[in-house]
Amino acid sequence: MAIKYIGLSEINGPLVMLDKVSGISYDEIAKIKLADGTQRLARVVELSGDKAVLQVFEGTKGLSLTNTETQFRGRPMELALSTEMLGRVFSGSGRPIDGLGEIFPHKFADINGKPLNPVHRTYPRNYINTGISSIDALVTLIRGQKLPIFSGSGLSHNKLAVQIVRQARIAEENGQEFAVVFGAMGVQNDVAEYFRRSFEETGVLQRVVMFLNLSNDPIIERILTPRCALTAAEYLAFEHNMHILVILTDITSYAEALREFSSSKGEIPGRKGYPGYLYSDLASLYERAGIVEGKQGSVTQIPILTMPNDDITHPVPDLTGYITEGQIVLDRGLDQTGIYPPVSVLPSLSRLMKDGIGEGYTREDHSSVSNQLFASYAKVQDARALASVIGEEELSAGDKSYLKFGELFEKHFLTQSFDENRTIDETLDLGWSLLSTLPKSELDRIDEEHISRFYDEQKAKERFSL
Repeated sequence: MAIKYIGLSEINGPLVMLDKVSGISYDEIAKIKLADGTQRLARVVELSGDKAVLQVFEGTKGLSLTNTETQFRGRPMELALSTEMLGRVFSGSGRPIDGLGEIFPHKFADINGKPLNPVHRTYPRNYINTGISSIDALVTLIRGQKLPIFSGSGLSHNKLAVQIVRQARIAEENGQEFAVVFGAMGVQNDVAEYFRRSFEETGVLQRVVMFLNLSNDPIIERILTPRCALTAAEYLAFEHNMHILVILTDITSYAEALREFSSSKGEIPGRKGYPGYLYSDLASLYERAGIVEGKQGSVTQIPILTMPNDDITHPVPDLTGYITEGQIVLDRGLDQTGIYPPVSVLPSLSRLMKDGIGEGYTREDHSSVSNQLFASYAKVQDARALASVIGEEELSAGDKSYLKFGELFEKHFLTQSFDENRTIDETLDLGWSLLSTLPKSELDRIDEEHISRFYDEQKAKERFSL
């Protein structure tokens, strides 16, 4: 028979303390009953002898030190799982909030996931097509990869997230399905409504599972949101053989909730007040992406984070960069010139793209086109820097050709309308048209065979009205 504990020894922010408890474990869920009969959930976050610290999900407002009842459930927090989750909207803690009632669960699973033996991981191959040229060609998203988007306050990362959800697809293989799990943490009500309305209007909601934690929701729920989203993703991927893309926004809001929670516990802070275990905590989320040996499904992650003051050395993007396999960086300067999506090409990187592109995956010339576009755009920056010192008129003919290439690259390749969904062939053909505006002698990252097949100076002139 479960023991009920009457009263609390202390209340501190979202935390409550109990004395003289026994037989409980870390992460165990407890049910707290208030004097008026309402109930809240809490979880054990610290144990010391016969003392326990509990984190109350719905906050501690209204709790009493004398007549509050606490009953432990003997298990960690679990999420109800079913394929009925597709097309549904849940709160950050996994409760349905779309007015369609409860789901009928096929099973319950611990939201913290299970440790995965690294030996049983399969190396990510093949790619996910987002329909966005700057991502598909230069920072290709590989199935099973974790590839974050580094953004800044006020940039168009929410719009980009919606476009990726709407356009992302894979090549159909053996009838396998593709779906998206979308987790939003600490977003404003209007942003949450924007996500929901966008998915409904474009008809993609039926293949999306949404978890929404609003800015006025308890911060504790914010800590649960990515774990609930990843638990749903793992269930659909590894038990129903689906390819799942997980988009989490905003990881910075999650980290700030973690900082507030850590401060409430009185822990010694690390850099900028974040807890010393921020790295391992983020890793416990990011490492839940991948492909498991013997399973046909996959979990791919795109965490989105806003860099405070656009500082890429801030602890959240800094630690994220160590854990993940590259990054997509959004640039405020490009955004202010009207370029969407404002992907900053040179600092962006996908470490796994080399093994998921090329013949049999995208196109045999993909790797060489990508390398040449990177190299040529790097020379554009050098030419612009030189022009700012000596003036554009004093530049050599070669530097002037790179200035023109940079202008065309940003206007036609980086810039893409919100409703424009380009195939990988259209993207690579556009890349060739841009490279064809440069002399053949400048294409030092492409072999002669591909140049003879794809280089077309006349077509480039017609396309860009040169």
